[in-house]
Amino acid sequence: MDTQETSFSVLMLPWLAYGHISPFLELAKQLAKRNVHVYLCSTPINLSSIKERLVQLEDQSLSIEIVELHLPSSPELPPHYHTTNGLPIHLQPTLRKAFEMASPSLSNILKTLNPDLFINDVVYQWPSAVALSQNIPVIKFQISSAVMVSYFSHLLKTPDVEYPFPTLYLRDFELAKIRHALEASTSNGPGSDHEREEEDSSIILLIRSSNEIEGKYFDYSSSMIKRKVMPVGPLIQDPVSKDENLEVIEWLEKKHHCSSVFVSFGSECFLSKEEMEEIANGLELSNVNFIWVIRFPLADETMVEDALPKGFLERVGDRGIVIKGWAPQAKILRHSSIGGFVSHCGWSSVLESMEFGVPIIAIPMQFDQPLNARLMVEVGVGMEVWRDDSGKLHREEIAKVIREVIVDKRGEAMRRKAKELGEKIRLKGDEEMNGAVEAISQLCQKSKAQ
Repeated sequence: MDTQETSFSVLMLPWLAYGHISPFLELAKQLAKRNVHVYLCSTPINLSSIKERLVQLEDQSLSIEIVELHLPSSPELPPHYHTTNGLPIHLQPTLRKAFEMASPSLSNILKTLNPDLFINDVVYQWPSAVALSQNIPVIKFQISSAVMVSYFSHLLKTPDVEYPFPTLYLRDFELAKIRHALEASTSNGPGSDHEREEEDSSIILLIRSSNEIEGKYFDYSSSMIKRKVMPVGPLIQDPVSKDENLEVIEWLEKKHHCSSVFVSFGSECFLSKEEMEEIANGLELSNVNFIWVIRFPLADETMVEDALPKGFLERVGDRGIVIKGWAPQAKILRHSSIGGFVSHCGWSSVLESMEFGVPIIAIPMQFDQPLNARLMVEVGVGMEVWRDDSGKLHREEIAKVIREVIVDKRGEAMRRKAKELGEKIRLKGDEEMNGAVEAISQLCQKSKAQ
C-alpha cells in the first residue's frame, strides 16, 4: 500500500453488479493516482470478480483498500448469490432486500474507517442516509450517461413539458417496457429508492462520460436535479491479459480492413428466441463477416446450435464465428478488421466503441439503451436498426444497416468521426477528472471545517 500521505480518504459502494463495480474500480484508480486513499466496498463474491485487476493494483502501489460487506445470511440467498451476475430472476428482489438489510454492517464499516467522503451508487439512497447520519458528506456516481439523467429527470419533474432535445426520445413501446421493468424490479414499485431525487442529500453527481459528447446534457441535468453534475471521463478499463480465444484474433488477421462486425449485447442482456433468429438472419443476409458473442442466463444450458436457425452455422461458414460466453471485447474492437459494433448500447459498450474508433450499429434493448443509441446517431458515430411499432426486429433492416456501415461510404465517414471523437475524449479525460477531484477536495475541506 502507498505510504505517501493522502489528501483525503473516500469509501465507495457500488451496486452489486459487475457492470457497476468495474467502473467504480476504474474511478478508484483515478482517484488513487491523485493522492486519494480509497476504500472499495462490496460483497466478497463481487470483489472476487475483479481479483485479477486488484493484483495489478498492488503492482502499481495505488492506495486502494478492499472492504468486504457481508449481507445477512439466508438459505435461499447463499453468499455466491450476493451479486447480480448469474442470479436467477426470481431471487433479484431477495438480493435487493438483503442489500438493504446490510445497513448495520455498512454503518459499522463507516464508523471504523471514518472516511472523509462517501461515494454512493445512484441506484440506492439508503447508503447515503447511513453516511449522512455519521456526518460524512456524500456524493453520487452514475455509471451511465448524462443523457439518461437529463431525460428521466425531465420526465419525472416536468412530464407535461416537451424534452428540449428532440433528437433524443423514447418510443411508446420503450417507455412501456421501462415502466414494466421498474415495477417488476423494485419491491416498492414506481417511486422507489432510486427515483426519489428530492430526498437525495448528495451535493455532487459524478458521471462516467465527457463534455465532448454530452456537454449540453450535463448542463441540463444540473439544472433539473439542482446539484453539480460533473464528468470524470470514460473510465475504460485496461484490457485483461487473457489468452483465451486467440483463434478469434487469428480469424480477424485473415479478414480485410474494416470488413467485419463485432456483435455483442453485454453480460446481462439476453436475447429472446425471436430476436436471436432475426439477428442471425440479418447477419446472413448482410453478407458481412462477423464475430457474435451469445450469452445465456447462468442456469440455462441451451446449446448455441439449438438457439440459432437451422443450418445457420453451415451456411455462413468461415464468414462468421459464434462464441458462447466470454470474448476479448477490447482486443476485438481495436483490431483493424473490425469496421462496426452491433451493440445493445449499454453505456460501457458505447464508451469502448468510441475509445477504439468503431461506429455503433445500434440494437437497443432496454432502459437507457435507446437514448444512448440516439445519442450516437446525433454525434455521427452510429446508426440505429429500426424496430416496428410493436418493438419487433426485422432481418432485412438489420442487414441493411450493417451494410451501410461496413460497405457504403457513409460508414467510412462514421469511422473517421469515431476516431476523432475518441481522441478528443481521451485528451479531455484527465482535465475532467482533475476538475472532479478538486470539487471533491473542496467538499471534504468544507466538511472538516464545520
